[in-house]
Amino acid sequence: MIQVYGIKNCNKIRDTRKWLEDKEIEFTFYDLKKEPLTREELEEFVHRIGLEVLVNKRGMKWRQLGLKDKNLNDDELFEQLLEHQTMMKRPVLIKDEAILVGYDEEAFEAFVE
Repeated sequence: MIQVYGIKNCNKIRDTRKWLEDKEIEFTFYDLKKEPLTREELEEFVHRIGLEVLVNKRGMKWRQLGLKDKNLNDDELFEQLLEHQTMMKRPVLIKDEAILVGYDEEAFEAFVE
């Protein structure tokens, strides 16, 4: 079973969910606005794929928080991400031990096999 993490009203999440449904692939969706990750869950994500992969530095939340001009260390960046999980690149797909971040249909094909 694939786990999909994101925000319900995000276009990338809608596209991801539609892609999975069209391929009849079972998945569980977690809306980060309604069910934010715990510190431990986010630490696990970061441990497995890294902050640089997980944080969307081109997104609206990043700009709204004015983080572009701040020189945050990893701990500060982690705390910002924990507090503002909408800053995460989307979607985040998890299948067993594998994690895929971002919308890429070709990568999805390989990921779900």
